[in-house]
Amino acid sequence: MKKIIGLCGWLCTVAVNLQAQIVRLVDSETRDPLAQVVIFMEDPLITTHTNDEGKADLSNFPSSGNVHFHLMGYQPLIVQRSALKSGVTIALKSGYTSLAQVVVSANRWAQPRGEVPFKVKSISADEVRFQNPQTAADLLGQSGEVFIQKSQQGGGSPMIRGFATNRLLISVDGVRMNTAIFRSGNLQNIISIDPFAVENTEVLFGPGSVMYGSDAIGGVMSFYTLQPRFSLNDSLQTKVHLATRYASANQEMAGHFDAQMGWKKWALVLSASHTRFGDLQMGSHGPDEYLRPWYVSTISGVDVVHQNTDPQLQTPSGYSQDNFMAKLAHRNDNGLEVSYAFHYSGTSDYARYDRLLRTRNSAPRSAEWKYGPQVWSLQQLQMKHTGASALYDAISLNLAMQHFEESRIDRDFGDAERRTRTEEVDAYSVNLDLNKSLGNGHSLFYGAEFIWNDVASSGTDLNITNGNLVSGPSRYPQSDWYSWALFTTWRKNWEERLTVQAGLRYNGFGLKADFSENLDFYPFPFQTADLNNGALTGSAGIEWQPNEQWNVSTHFSTAFRSPNVDDIGKVFDSEPGSVVIPNPDLQPEYAYTAEIDIARRFGQWLELDVVAYYTLLQDALVRRSFQLNGADSILYDGEMSQVQAMQNAAQATVWGIEGRLEARLGGGFVFTSSVSYQKGEEELDDGSTSPLRHAAPLFGRSGLRFERGPLRWELYSLYSAERSFDEMPQEEISKDYLYASDAQGRPYSPGWNTLNFKLHYQLNPQIQLQGGVENLTDQRYRPYSSGLAGAGRNFIFGLRMGI
Repeated sequence: MKKIIGLCGWLCTVAVNLQAQIVRLVDSETRDPLAQVVIFMEDPLITTHTNDEGKADLSNFPSSGNVHFHLMGYQPLIVQRSALKSGVTIALKSGYTSLAQVVVSANRWAQPRGEVPFKVKSISADEVRFQNPQTAADLLGQSGEVFIQKSQQGGGSPMIRGFATNRLLISVDGVRMNTAIFRSGNLQNIISIDPFAVENTEVLFGPGSVMYGSDAIGGVMSFYTLQPRFSLNDSLQTKVHLATRYASANQEMAGHFDAQMGWKKWALVLSASHTRFGDLQMGSHGPDEYLRPWYVSTISGVDVVHQNTDPQLQTPSGYSQDNFMAKLAHRNDNGLEVSYAFHYSGTSDYARYDRLLRTRNSAPRSAEWKYGPQVWSLQQLQMKHTGASALYDAISLNLAMQHFEESRIDRDFGDAERRTRTEEVDAYSVNLDLNKSLGNGHSLFYGAEFIWNDVASSGTDLNITNGNLVSGPSRYPQSDWYSWALFTTWRKNWEERLTVQAGLRYNGFGLKADFSENLDFYPFPFQTADLNNGALTGSAGIEWQPNEQWNVSTHFSTAFRSPNVDDIGKVFDSEPGSVVIPNPDLQPEYAYTAEIDIARRFGQWLELDVVAYYTLLQDALVRRSFQLNGADSILYDGEMSQVQAMQNAAQATVWGIEGRLEARLGGGFVFTSSVSYQKGEEELDDGSTSPLRHAAPLFGRSGLRFERGPLRWELYSLYSAERSFDEMPQEEISKDYLYASDAQGRPYSPGWNTLNFKLHYQLNPQIQLQGGVENLTDQRYRPYSSGLAGAGRNFIFGLRMGI
């Protein structure tokens, strides 16, 4: 009888272990649970992570092989699968961070940073909560490794390695956000992403076309939002977070709510945020050219210039925004997980602040210049399956539908005609991604992609005096843009010391545009445009770790950008006296990049990392002088304007050096510093060269951080070097209203730095207090190429509560 009871007990234990094999991760010193530890195997590739209690279920992991544990700020750990019995507790030691990161953006699957032969910056959810950024653009800018340009407060255009806008790619949960109307001018689509709902962010520096296709020339910004969490047992697990934030420089009031509900096979997450920004106050000490001495209002149909009683207040620049997200996920016992996600973001209208600074004949040029509400929605259906087969170890099918709405509204000072140009894009995409371990350290990542954009554009002109509304020219032709691709990446690991990775992608793309609705306004010599072409891109890199102290990687890659609707079809005023018209005869532009990264670690207390790169851009799509029906100038918006068009007419080069230092000083103190220097040139119409417009001046971030127990604080500086008149791009010199004046009265961008302090205190397990002061010395500064001055001294208060 005892043997029978013992056998029954053993069988019950085996059954429990088969159903759930729970491991727990803790800090080796404090024994506190560690959330978001990435746990994975590479052969076959399978991944999971710990929950808020530091627990994870390894039931789906094979019974043998190496299991990796990675968490930023801790030393990576490898444990034999056979040693991971259910209920075991594993302690991680704090240590250097870079190689402990696990990144997804490199090949769309989880991969240790130490096996990626190019630079990837990961920003964790803890870091986002600590910095408490107002927008997703600020989230990137506060890292000190991405330069952010702002033409208005409702915006933020990232600049990476000399490239920006439609030469960078944005993805949300693996879905491409770039559309066929992403322009070469500054973009603000990134603010549609709610920083309260971001769980992790990765910035891939340099070309990413092999995995992401067109536009990924300078880099890829991947945002991963809150994920549904399954329960590790049969009971319902719930988690609710409430957050609020106030910032004094723009009287920001923000509120956020998110809730997690997890069962063993079902999980749900909801998130909602509302933010209201007032006009932004600039600092007290800096160039007088940045002050706002006047602004325009319309009283009883008459435009009136007012003297600004507070010239440091950037009027008008305020706006508001709402975000909502819902995700539902289901998994079964056979390794299949299906999830549906819905995202929505909508802003109020907001002023294009830099356009309101322009004057003409000593009077304001514009009485109104604003963007209408920016609306973005995403519906996503994703199916993932993990299980060894002849074709894959893991497969992911991602179906997405996005809707974009935006508009531009402007009216000249003293003119009764208000022009409204409205654009809508429906973007559909299908992504199939697979990975397969081939044994002996070989892995294959491959897949296919199809994208289709439907672009609708309209224009209206309203007489504000008599209310007469008539049709006006649209900004874009009615268009369809599509792209399809096949891609693969092969990786080989040699005993955790050497990794070789190579990839290839063929991308076909096409565009059909109909200009017939605009022929009454612009006598184009064509009615339609039809583009059908392709691009082949590749990459190859080596990551070598000769010992625990050194890490060396080198990488060569190509990238491309296919002409889109914005390139081929738009009509707009690029600057006073110039008008850009459509050009249907465009080809893709190509970039070629070489990069080397050397990292050196000194024990567990110091890490240095230096990256050098060089990029050549050929057949660059640039604005050049053009003709319309034999004329080099036309009458546009009442002004004789030089005709320009986008053309494959130039090449550009950019090279740079990026450095990073992290020193653990003991006693909870850590010093970090990063700096980026880049220099670029582009070919002009006459064959001469000019500094590349989107190559930012030297910039960086340095700070001292303290973290112990419930307290964390950081004192840091953000800084940027001067861009003198002689270093100014030709395109920027005419925008003197954006810049300060040097001793000769010429426009230039002064250098600047801000001193900032952030504080986080965990009052109890449920309540976090946040605070800080940005720009402590109240500097008046305007980042290079921006129209909006940065915030002056800014007091920030935040509260986050878990229930």
